[in-house]
Formats: sequence, C-alpha cells, structure tokens
Amino acid sequence: MSDNILFSPFTLKGLTLANRIVMAPMTRGMAPAGVPGEANADYYRRRAEGEAGLILTEGTVVDRPASRNMPGIPFFHGEESLAGWKQVADAVHRAGGRIGPQIWHTGSTRGGEWQPEAPVESPSGLVGPGDARGVAMSEEDIADTVAAFAQAAADAKRLGFDTVELHGAHGYLIDQFFWAATNQRTDAFGGTTIAQRSRFAAEIVRAVRNAVGADFPLILRVSQWKQQEYAARLANTPQEMTEWLAPLVEAGVDILHCSQRRFWEPEFPEQDGNEGLNFAGWAKKLTGAATISVGSVGLSGDFFGAFGGQGSGTAALDNLYTRMEREEFDLIAVGRALLSDPGWVQKVRTGRAADLHGFRAEDLASLN
Repeated sequence: MSDNILFSPFTLKGLTLANRIVMAPMTRGMAPAGVPGEANADYYRRRAEGEAGLILTEGTVVDRPASRNMPGIPFFHGEESLAGWKQVADAVHRAGGRIGPQIWHTGSTRGGEWQPEAPVESPSGLVGPGDARGVAMSEEDIADTVAAFAQAAADAKRLGFDTVELHGAHGYLIDQFFWAATNQRTDAFGGTTIAQRSRFAAEIVRAVRNAVGADFPLILRVSQWKQQEYAARLANTPQEMTEWLAPLVEAGVDILHCSQRRFWEPEFPEQDGNEGLNFAGWAKKLTGAATISVGSVGLSGDFFGAFGGQGSGTAALDNLYTRMEREEFDLIAVGRALLSDPGWVQKVRTGRAADLHGFRAEDLASLN
C-alpha cells in the first residue's frame, strides 16, 4: 500500500498542510507560572523541522479562576503568557510548520494533589458519577466561560496561529456538559438527550466563530471515553452520534478531532456495510465535516500504559494507509511517537522504518 496519501497536501479554508500528519496535543505541564518559554518554543519547533504537517499544542487554559488542574499547565491569557505563545508560533513558522493552540478548561477534574486557589467548576458540581467536587456553574459562570473561550480564540488568530482547537473531550469541562453522569442540570444547559447537553459546546463554538470570522479553521476534539470512566459512551448508535455532533458542525466546527485509544477499532461494529469505520470515519460520514483520527499510531501499545511508566514498541502503518486510501478520515494525529522522536514524520516519509524506536516513557519528563 502506497503512503502517498499520507504525504499529500490538505487544504481547508485558510489552512494548507504539506501532509496529513498532525502532532496530537499532549499535556506537558512545563510552563512555569503558566508562561511558555524558549524551551517550549524549541520543543514545538523541532517537530516542525521534523515535517509534522500540523502541530496542535498541549492544552492551554482560558481565563477562568480554576481552569487548570496542574500548576505547570500554560495559560492562554495575560500579556506574558500570550507573548510566550507568540514566540512558539513564530518559531514553528520559521521552521516551515503550521500550528494551532488547543484551548482548554479542565473543569472539576483532578490532576494530582495540587489544588487551584478558587473552587473548581463543572455543570453540576460533579467530577464523575456520584463523585462531588467543586461548585455547579451559574448561568453567569457559563456566559463568562463562553466569552473566555471566544477571547482565547481571537487571541490565537491575532498572534498568528493557523487554526485553533477546542478541547471538548476526555472528561474535561466541555465534555462534562456532554456527559449525563456529570451534567444533571435541569435548565437549558442540561437535559436527558445528548443534543440538549450539547448546548454549552454549541454556544462556545458560535462565540468562537464570531470572534475569528468565517475563514479561520476551527477544530473540536471529542471523545466517547472519559478519564473518569474509560468505558463511557456518549453515542451508542449512529443516530445518537448525529444528534451529538451535527449541531456542533452546524454551529461552526470545521474539523472534528475524534479521540480513541486505537484508531483501527470500529466504532459501531454491529453496523454492516461500513467496512468497520472508526470514530473519525463515522463522524465524517454522519456530519460531512473533515475529521482527524488518532490512537496508538505506529505503536504496539495504547497510551494508558504510559501513565504507568510503560514504553511502547513500533507497529506497521499498513492499516493506516488502507483507511486513508479509502478516505475514511482526512488527517491522522500522532502523539507519543512524536513526543519521543521529533523526526518521526520525516523518517516515515523517507522509508527509514529501521530508525523508528517507538515511545520511551522517560520522555514524558522532558521537553526533548
């Protein structure tokens, strides 16, 4: 199977990429006082030099009192932090790359023993099923949070970034509104259906779209699984997935970044005649939006092992080429392989499979 599709250009609105490989956003937590510095800029620059088509930064938080759950997570607000992010974008652009920040609010999730100074916030004062933490957001809190996302996206465009991604996955704030286990509201931001619980996300998307204009590409990351419950599912059928995602695309999302543990696994295996479409494949089929797939690309083990200090060996890319050749999804995100090897993309393009070394767990502790 040819890898030409992986190294063909991709264009959407004002974004043109040299290839279909995206550096996945990966939390590093190495921004002292929330300010990215030269080490952070060099980290992203090396991936641009290694030919990653698009770089998505680690999650960087909006201007809310308790929007991060670890002290080293960078801010995407404030003069000093935004100046640091401009340094990052400029470094990537000088290396010929394209980059977008992932805009984030961690909601009521825990990131260890560290506690923010203000109470954490979430739809219903829950971090998981029956697990109370922090405060339920008022309608004023919700309005202020929507405005904070819009301001961060406007700042991203002003600083020269090429796109922006909203983090709506993995059990963080936007996802806590999606999930019935953490959204038990009875007002307009709650409800018994996924479509009703998607209103918060849709309002953020509309506000961001108004802030950045029609031609600036907007990505939304979504997932079925939550860090609080790996088996959680927001959509058990294609119909439920349509009810969840289609309104968000209608509100202004251009690309859905569909997170799953292993990109080759079918999302609805009981559905016949769809060649085992994965999450990104179904999202593209049902909404018409461009999609990014992700999950253990080029590696023999999934990312949960990394949390326990496990590395991962290499794996063949034949399945990826097959799925991209049939246009199941448009882009593929690579995380741990690129974290351990800034030159991973270039090595794949030039056929240097013997030079790939997989993922080393110790690389999580550095900005190499």
